[in-house]
Amino acid sequence: MPHIIAQPCIDVKDGSCVTVCPVDCIHPTKESAEFSSVRQLFIDPDVCIDCGLCVDECPVKAIFPKDDLPAEWNEFVEKNAQYYTK
Repeated sequence: MPHIIAQPCIDVKDGSCVTVCPVDCIHPTKESAEFSSVRQLFIDPDVCIDCGLCVDECPVKAIFPKDDLPAEWNEFVEKNAQYYTK
């Protein structure tokens, strides 16, 4: 069960979560050319190991285990997955 980045990340993209991720599954990074063209960060569901380190690091509380994602943000499950199918 991967973690999901939801609505609170939009237009924030703090990046603290990227720093603590042990498997580099959160993108784009601030160093990426694509960083300025997206409104939020995304977690690769195929790479995420569910360590949860990113959850506590996020200053806007935008990261949730998939099963704990608030229902009003269910669309973000697909948004995260779609980012990695480009």
